Amino acid sequence: MSNQETFLTKEGFQKLEDELHQLKVVRRVEIARAIHDAKMDGDVSENAGYEEAKRQQAFLEGRIMTIETLLKSAVIIEQNGPSDVVTLGSQVTVVEEGWEPESYVIVGSAEADPGNGRISNESPLGKALMGQRVGDRVTYKAPSGSIEMKILNIA
Repeated sequence: MSNQETFLTKEGFQKLEDELHQLKVVRRVEIARAIHDAKMDGDVSENAGYEEAKRQQAFLEGRIMTIETLLKSAVIIEQNGPSDVVTLGSQVTVVEEGWEPESYVIVGSAEADPGNGRISNESPLGKALMGQRVGDRVTYKAPSGSIEMKILNIA
C-alpha cells in the first residue's frame, strides 16, 4: 500500500472509524459463526455455504485492511469557514450557462460521493476549482466534452 496522504473531513474520519469497528466487532463474529456452522454440516469440499462464508471473510479482511490504511494516512481537512479561495473542505456553488446553480463540497478521494454533492479534489471538476475565487470561470473536461462553470460562492 502507498504512503500517500488521505484527506478526510472530521465526519469522514469518524464514519470510517465506525465502519471499522462494525466490521471487526460484529461482521467478523457473524462470518466466523457462518464458517463454523458450514463446517458442522459435513464435507466442506462441496459446501456452497462454506464457500460463500469464506468469500465474505476474504472481502471483509480486505476492507478492514483498506480502512486501517486510510485512517493511518489520514490528514483531517480543517474547515475554517468561508474563504475567498477554493480549498479542501470548501463548499462551492457554481453555475453552467443555461443550468441551475449547483453546490459541491471539495473532499479527498476517499470521501467522494458526487451523487450527494461531495466531489474529490482529484476529479476533473475538483482540480479545476482548487485555488479559484468567486467570479472565476473554470473549464474542465467531462465525458461529454469541455464544460465551463462560473464560481458563484465559496463557503
